[in-house]
Amino acid sequence: MKKIVAFNGSARKNGNTNFLLNSFLNGAEKYDTDSDIVNAHEINLDYCTGCLRCNLIKRCSIRGDDWSNLSAKILDSDILVFATPIYFHHVSGQLKKVIDRFRSFFHVQITESGLNHTPHTEWNKDFVLLLSLGSSSDKDAQPVIELFKGLTKILGHKNRLHVIIATRLGVTKQVVKSKDELTNLYPKLGLSVKLVDADFHKNHQVLQKCFELGEKLSV
Repeated sequence: MKKIVAFNGSARKNGNTNFLLNSFLNGAEKYDTDSDIVNAHEINLDYCTGCLRCNLIKRCSIRGDDWSNLSAKILDSDILVFATPIYFHHVSGQLKKVIDRFRSFFHVQITESGLNHTPHTEWNKDFVLLLSLGSSSDKDAQPVIELFKGLTKILGHKNRLHVIIATRLGVTKQVVKSKDELTNLYPKLGLSVKLVDADFHKNHQVLQKCFELGEKLSV
């Protein structure tokens, strides 16, 4: 049975990020999976302080929040999903707090030319990025993709990164809106209604991609 830990980085109950994540998890449910959804804005999590003690003790030294239990689930997982809207070319602040605590999973050595990162334990996991953008260009998600390329590589050369990007989603539920709803919405967003037909099909395609990826990784 595949174990999934899915981080929802959106604080919007009906945000487009939620629909992408739910589609992925619905695909995963076709098989015997154990899914744990973590809403980043709801958990009790302190900020990483950069104390570097995790280099020595091989775990985060912060106590009294949810990280101890959460990190155990992360280590035990087969699939890690990070679903987030893109804010200022990056993940939401709530999710960034979670990602910063991943620092405790590896040792960092300062060298003359940069940093050497060595995981305390080599991972072999599927990392999934589900990104919702208001922008019409997926280039605005590139900083996040580069971050996770580095993170997956640091934590083990057998890790695999999968990325799905949904663009031009400016309001809640937009990814599941009908053609008529998009036709009414687009002038309010300053967008041409000529985009509606293509965007309607694109939105459904991206949800289907999420479903199929969840299905594929859970086999």
